[in-house]
Amino acid sequence: MQALLGVIFHFIGGFASGSFYIPYKQVKGWAWESYWIVGGLFSWLIVPPLAAYLTIPGYTEIIAHTNGGILFLTYFFGVLWGIGGLTYGLGVRYLGVALGSSIILGLCSVFGALIPSIYYEFNPQPGKDTISMLFNNAWGQWVLIGLLVCVIGIIICGKAGAMKDADLRKTGHVAADNTEFKIGLGLTVSIISGILSACFAFGIDAGKVMAQEANEIWKAANPGQGEFLFQNNVTYVVILWGGLTTNFIWCMLLNARNKTFGNYTDSSTPLLSNYIFSALAGTTWFLQFFFYGMGESKLGNGPSSWILHMAFIILVANSWGLVLKEWKGVSKRTISSIIIGILVIILSVLIVGYGNYLKE
Repeated sequence: MQALLGVIFHFIGGFASGSFYIPYKQVKGWAWESYWIVGGLFSWLIVPPLAAYLTIPGYTEIIAHTNGGILFLTYFFGVLWGIGGLTYGLGVRYLGVALGSSIILGLCSVFGALIPSIYYEFNPQPGKDTISMLFNNAWGQWVLIGLLVCVIGIIICGKAGAMKDADLRKTGHVAADNTEFKIGLGLTVSIISGILSACFAFGIDAGKVMAQEANEIWKAANPGQGEFLFQNNVTYVVILWGGLTTNFIWCMLLNARNKTFGNYTDSSTPLLSNYIFSALAGTTWFLQFFFYGMGESKLGNGPSSWILHMAFIILVANSWGLVLKEWKGVSKRTISSIIIGILVIILSVLIVGYGNYLKE
């Protein structure tokens, strides 16, 4: 039952992440950097402390007395992750929601799932799964098989994206949502994003002491009720300060270079709706990790939690890609390829879920 709840929470988080970019498509007359940072202020500065305040009484005290080295490392991983998040937006911009998310999150799932397990192999900590545990236990082997199947699904989705590019070039047809489709630039920023985005998982581990303190305080007040669903919310606050730093600096530089500071007050654009849709996108983005923390508290296994989270995002993002007709004008063979890729990723989710079931 715990594993099932964990999977459900990860699906909700994945739906939020796979859908967050959709409101940005309703922003009119603003440059990318303008709506990205407005949404980002909600994602990284406004909503995370609010969520922590509502779920963890005294979360500021937990942060205040945490070792400075731990805070810095958590923040630093947030800075690196911020670069990944920044290039995620560019990857989606140049490749579309479906293909961009598939490549970025596929790489992110591999690095985010395996590197912490390798780290804990050499620096063991209670309750942390090591790479040898994954290889030497039946549940871990199923999780690894699920990861492998997930990667295969991502490769199929990536191949479908290349086929899409070839189809569009052949027919000369470019749908409205494909006007910025640039396969070379998009692949470059997507690879960078996929690698650095995994740093969020490292930041969660680096700041785990804060989550553990929140967990212990909650369990003391609620004996016999299991693990605290919202324990990671305090860690998110610090990680996302790092993400805000990276994105704010870059977007301000772009505003200056592109002379787009005027977007924020340009009355010729629908200002109110632009701010609302950007805020909605940013808030929806944060909800992915709000529910990720709930899912991880139920599964109790970092690697499989990360894999499930990434797989669900890919599924939702690809589904939106089909709904938004990002694949309009391509052959039936290309459409079949992306659908097969989605089905393979669904299979990977089921395999990882079975591995967690064996662990219970």
